[in-house]
Amino acid sequence: MNADSEAPRADTPTQHDQHGRWPQAASVEDFRRNLAAVRERIAAACRRAGRDPAGVRLLPVSKTVDEARIRLAYQAGCRFLGENKLQEAARKWEAMSDLADLKWSIIGHLQTNKAKLVARFAAEFQALDSPRVAEALDRRLQAEGRALDVFVQVNTSGEASKYGLHPDDVQDFLRQMRAYSALRVRGLMTLALFSAEAERVRRCFVLLRTLRDRLRQDAPAGIGLDELSMGMSGDYEIAIEEGATVVRVGQAIFGARSTPDAYYWPTADPQPAS
Repeated sequence: MNADSEAPRADTPTQHDQHGRWPQAASVEDFRRNLAAVRERIAAACRRAGRDPAGVRLLPVSKTVDEARIRLAYQAGCRFLGENKLQEAARKWEAMSDLADLKWSIIGHLQTNKAKLVARFAAEFQALDSPRVAEALDRRLQAEGRALDVFVQVNTSGEASKYGLHPDDVQDFLRQMRAYSALRVRGLMTLALFSAEAERVRRCFVLLRTLRDRLRQDAPAGIGLDELSMGMSGDYEIAIEEGATVVRVGQAIFGARSTPDAYYWPTADPQPAS
């Protein structure tokens, strides 16, 4: 957010009440229309915050979406897609290997025994939250002879059911990351509280931005903290007002999912829609 700009509107609502209401995109034109609508909302949020929309990357999230519809989204211009479940992402990557410029971001929790698969095909991993996963990924990437952009996931809601590092542990974790040369830290990621109370959601995003700003003052050499991945279909506008550089949007682009969110975001409470 530009410090000289007018403060963002504190009354920007969430769109969590839209969950289940987003219409299915079933044609290239549907996808173009939905993408244009999301980008306009991104631009409007940037205007409120005095930001350049070019500084926000839209990451469409294609979890549960079948290959045929993903190909329609590709025709509409999508070239970088986010997936929560690694094995689902791998199946799609193999099925659409003919689309050479289609890249995949893994945005869900990773078990160490699945690190080899991420190292094979992912262009980005946004849910790094433990030294064990970092070590396993680095070892597999070294074997593949490649590096990987990663985001460190932070638990900003305080919910024990969510993955992510406690904010107080992030600094030490970043210091440990110097040992893993195949992992290129680009920034931080979070899942906000799922709530219709916009200010409770906003506090999660403020916490991540404030943490990032403090940590990058003395970040270890080679550790990048320019990126903030925060905000999904129900709250990405608030996230942008608070500094998001990546927003992960699924249902507002592809349409409502039939699979419960809890399948992708294990928690005792309902979770926001990507």
